Amino acid sequence: MTPDEGSRHALVFGASGLVGRHLVLTLAAAGAKVTAAVRNAESGARVERWVEEHGLSRRIGTTIVDFDAPEILAGGPAAFASITEIHNCAGSYRFGMTAHEARGANVGIVEKLIDFAAGLPRLQRVVHVSGYRVGGQDPTSVPWSADQRAAIYDELGAYEASKVESDAIFQARALARGVPWTIVNPSSVIGDSTTGESDQLIGLATTIEQVWDGTAAALPGGGSTFLPVVTVDYLAAFMAAAAVDPASAGVAYWVLDDDTPPLADLLTHVGRHLGAKVPWLRIPVGVIKRLPQRITKADPETLGFMSADRYPTQSAIDFADRHGIRMPEVRESLERWADHLAAHRFRADLKGDRRFVDAGGVRTFQLGATASNRLILPGLPLNADTWAEVASGIDARAVDLPGLGLSGGTGIHDWQRWLPAVLGEEPADLFGHSIGAAAAVIAADRFPAQVRSLTLISPFFLQSPTGASTRLRPLISTYLRHTDPARLSRTLTGSEASAVALASSVSDLKRSTATRVAEHLARAGSRRWRAELREALGRFRGPVRIITGSEDPLAPSATELLESLPDVELISIPGAGHHPQLTHDDVLIELLTRVGVG
Repeated sequence: MTPDEGSRHALVFGASGLVGRHLVLTLAAAGAKVTAAVRNAESGARVERWVEEHGLSRRIGTTIVDFDAPEILAGGPAAFASITEIHNCAGSYRFGMTAHEARGANVGIVEKLIDFAAGLPRLQRVVHVSGYRVGGQDPTSVPWSADQRAAIYDELGAYEASKVESDAIFQARALARGVPWTIVNPSSVIGDSTTGESDQLIGLATTIEQVWDGTAAALPGGGSTFLPVVTVDYLAAFMAAAAVDPASAGVAYWVLDDDTPPLADLLTHVGRHLGAKVPWLRIPVGVIKRLPQRITKADPETLGFMSADRYPTQSAIDFADRHGIRMPEVRESLERWADHLAAHRFRADLKGDRRFVDAGGVRTFQLGATASNRLILPGLPLNADTWAEVASGIDARAVDLPGLGLSGGTGIHDWQRWLPAVLGEEPADLFGHSIGAAAAVIAADRFPAQVRSLTLISPFFLQSPTGASTRLRPLISTYLRHTDPARLSRTLTGSEASAVALASSVSDLKRSTATRVAEHLARAGSRRWRAELREALGRFRGPVRIITGSEDPLAPSATELLESLPDVELISIPGAGHHPQLTHDDVLIELLTRVGVG
C-alpha cells in the first residue's frame, strides 16, 4: 500500500554523504516528511544548510544515530512510530580499512538497522544501498563460517568483502524479521547530472585527478574494461520511487548506465575535456595487478572493479521507464562532474562558488559572485585562487585569463574574443592586476560601453621595466615548473608567509601553465606594447584608480602621464610590493569596496 498523500515519512541513514544528501533533497521535494539520521549535531546542521542552499524551502528533521549504542536512535522504534520508509545510505566507502573496521562500518550497521526497523509499526519498506559488484548474495549462506569469512576478505579486500557480507546479512535478517526490503546496487556514483556537484573523491575520481595533474603515465584497462557510472540525482530519484512502489518489494536492482564508455575511453574523453595531456599508453588490468603499487599508483582494492563484466540492469531500466526517471547522457554528465572536480581542485575543502564557463569559446575558470559586474583579472604568475579572499570581500568574481590558471585557451591572442564575453551584459567595474591590468585596459579601449571603471593594481606598463631575465623564456619556464610554494612566496613577497595561498598556483605551473606564463612575462617586457597600453589608458574616459605598493612604485614618467589625465586617483599601500592581494588583502578589500559605489 502506498502511503497517503502527506503521510509519507522517510528516515535516511547516512544523510550527510553524497547519496544521502541528494536523497533527502529528492524526498523532501516530492512532499515526503524527511528525518535525516546523522552522527552529530554539526553534521545535521550541514545537511540542513545544504538542502536549503539547493532550493528546499521546507524544513527537514534531524536525529542523532549511534550504531554503537544499545538503541541506535534515542527512544528506539517507539519514538519513530510515524516512519513509513527507511533508506540506508550509511556505511564506509573507503579503501585500506582492516577487516575489523570494514565489518563494523558496513556489516554491523545493517544488523542493527534491521533490528530497529522491525519495531516500526507503519514501516512499508527499507531501501538498502549495496553495490553493483557485490549485490545478489545468497541470504541462505548466512551465517558465514570463520574460514569462509577469512577467505573472502583475503580475496576481495576489506571494503568489498564487507559489502558482500552486508548484502547477504541484510537480506537474511530482513527476511527473518519480516521487514519489507528493496536493494539498489549502484555503480560508481558521480556528480549531479546538471551541476556535476560531488565531494566524493575516491575510486574513479582519483584516477581522473591523476590524468588531470599529469601523474598518470598510462591509462588502466583494455577496450573491454567496464567501470560503469550513475549520476547521484538519478540514483536518488530511483530510490525515492522504489520505496513506495509495491512491485519493488523484495527486489534487487542494478542501477548503472550501460552506455558508460570503456574505462580507458572514458578517461581519454574526460582528460581531453579538461585540457589535460592524456597518456597514449594503455595497460591491461592483468598487467597492472602484477606490477608494484609504487609504479601503478593503484590501490590494490580498486583493481577488482576493473573488469569486462556486465550486469543485469533490465529490471532497473524497466522500473525507471515506468516512473519516468530518465537516464542522463553519460558523456555530458561525466564532463560536468569532471568540471566540478577540477574547479574544486579535487579537494572538498575548497568552498565557495567555483565553476567553468564558456567565454567567447574559451573554457574559463571563474570564482566568486556569479552575476557580479565587478570583475578581477589576476596577474602573473598567479591564478584566480589568490584573489578569492578579495573577491569575497568585495562581492566580485575573479577569472583565470586564457591559457593561465585553470582556464583553457592559448593566451593573449584569445583576448579579442574572450574579453567582451567575460565582461557580461552590464557595464563592469574592472580590477586588473599586473598582466590583468593590461587586459583591463584593452577591454576598456576596445569595448568601452562594457566598462564602467578601471582599477589597475601594480600595472607593469606604468612601472619600471623588469630585468632582461624575464625575456629568457626557457629559463623562466623551467624555474616555474620546478618551484615550490615556499620558494615562490619568497620570490614574490620576500617571505614564506604566502606559501599556503600559492599552493594552487604552483600546481597550475607544474601541470600546464609555466611555458605560457613565461611567454606572457616576455611580452610584458615589450617597450612597444607598454607604450600602446599607456596610450589606450589615456583614451579611456571613465574613472581610473591606480593602486601600487610603496615598495613597487610607478615609474616617474607614468606618474606625470597619470596626473595629466582627468578622473585618475593614485593610491600607494605602505609596505606592499607587487602582490598586495597576498600581503595586504585587508587594505585592498577596504580600498576596492568603495569602487562603483554612489
